[in-house]
Amino acid sequence: MLIAVDFDGTIVEHEYPRIGKERPFATQTLKMLLQDGHRLVLWTNRQGKTLEEALQWCRERGVEFYAVNKCFPEETFEHNEPRKLKVDLFIDDRNVGGLPEWGVIYELVTKHMSYQDYLVRELTGETPKTKKKKKHWWF
Repeated sequence: MLIAVDFDGTIVEHEYPRIGKERPFATQTLKMLLQDGHRLVLWTNRQGKTLEEALQWCRERGVEFYAVNKCFPEETFEHNEPRKLKVDLFIDDRNVGGLPEWGVIYELVTKHMSYQDYLVRELTGETPKTKKKKKHWWF
């Protein structure tokens, strides 16, 4: 999976332009996702020196990103065209409902669960019923 990850407020607490305190288990979870074969894209508003500081901070903790603010390393932008990522998943503190704990994020990714299914399971103790695949007309 190609996963975009925000930095400020997601990997670390908001203290921009400084680097805040690491959110519990953030880099540990990111390293596990990398070991599982996922590609991570750093998706941040940081630029220049503050971006380099964030990348160095992540490298020191064993997290190396596949790309930064783009879908793949070779991608280029001309004339300030808008950047739109084509990724499978975004991990960002500005999600509707906020940022789940990193352990929950890992479970959602590895079990291919929606956050809604996770919440139903946690609140009711029941595993959500899986939807049956729609039969195609030729069957």
